[in-house]
Amino acid sequence: MKNYKLLTPGPLTTTKTVKEQMLFDRCTWDDEYNEITQKIRREILNLAEASPEVYTTVLMQGSGSFGVEAVLHTAIGKEDKCLIITNGAYGERIVDMAKFMGINYAIYKVEYNTFPKAEGIEEILNSDSAITHVAMVHLETTTGILNPIEEIAKLCRQYDKTFILDAMSSFGGIQINVQKLGIDYLISSANKCIQGVPGFSFIIAKIQKLLNCKGNSSSLSLDLYDQWKNMDKHGKWRFTSPTHVVAAFSKALDELLEEGGVVGRNKRYTDNNNHLRKKLKEIGISSYINEELQSPIITTFLFPSEDFNFRSFYNYVKERGFVLYPGKLTEVDSFRIGNIGEIYEEDIEKLCYIIEAYMRGEKHE
Repeated sequence: MKNYKLLTPGPLTTTKTVKEQMLFDRCTWDDEYNEITQKIRREILNLAEASPEVYTTVLMQGSGSFGVEAVLHTAIGKEDKCLIITNGAYGERIVDMAKFMGINYAIYKVEYNTFPKAEGIEEILNSDSAITHVAMVHLETTTGILNPIEEIAKLCRQYDKTFILDAMSSFGGIQINVQKLGIDYLISSANKCIQGVPGFSFIIAKIQKLLNCKGNSSSLSLDLYDQWKNMDKHGKWRFTSPTHVVAAFSKALDELLEEGGVVGRNKRYTDNNNHLRKKLKEIGISSYINEELQSPIITTFLFPSEDFNFRSFYNYVKERGFVLYPGKLTEVDSFRIGNIGEIYEEDIEKLCYIIEAYMRGEKHE
């Protein structure tokens, strides 16, 4: 198989040193391995600017969606009701989860290319006193939109609602002061902005909230409370953990700090994204959402013409060393380009040169 760089929102291109951590086999009962687990839990709290007296980190086997389901299963009781805010496919996935679990919920939905409005959410909170929880996606990779969370977090504090934030594609690449915002549960994944590989999700949870969740979960594997208690008491995962992935993630955390932490990584991502959108606009390919709504993580681009063939374009770019992402919109034809992972300005420059050649019709170079 020909090697290529991933321009997707995760899995993403990782460093050689992160990959090398997976060359060793580790035992789940070994003290050295369990110390890696505890180190990860501590460092995630540091990235979140959250005190270990107020918050804890729980690691959960599986993809980010497993982490979201674990929180919903554990945090929302039979008498509770969750307001789910959506402006993309991943917010709608939370709705699907709520349906499958039989959770009582309401929806506040806006168009994919707009922000949810605080006044609309407040109106619902005022009119429906049964709502106990609010759940939303921070960075909706359907479009690349970065939803504002400050006002919504403030509303949750004001109305005493439990705030659940899917920060899958933002945590580690965008600063989030979890404690200052009063976020109760934040979910992210190993293979996103911290630049590890797929295999587990993690949840930053307010301890006082978790203490009230004992017995809520209707799932054994996804019981966040039991997972937390076991990690605190025994220092290890309840069931077999992805040992290779955990070791790789620990190394990825080290490399994040070496880059200057979240601030340093955010600058690289932002520079990549600005350069990408500017160059493609010059080529004749426009982004779907307005610049002020755009995140530095992934961008949705509109097809440049009606006869644009994405499969041909995708294969052309892949043959030259980069893999793109198909669009996830239904009303317009689009594709997406992520710029996270081990991607630098020279990669973006090379990609834009390849795309420009394709647009000129140089299909067989």
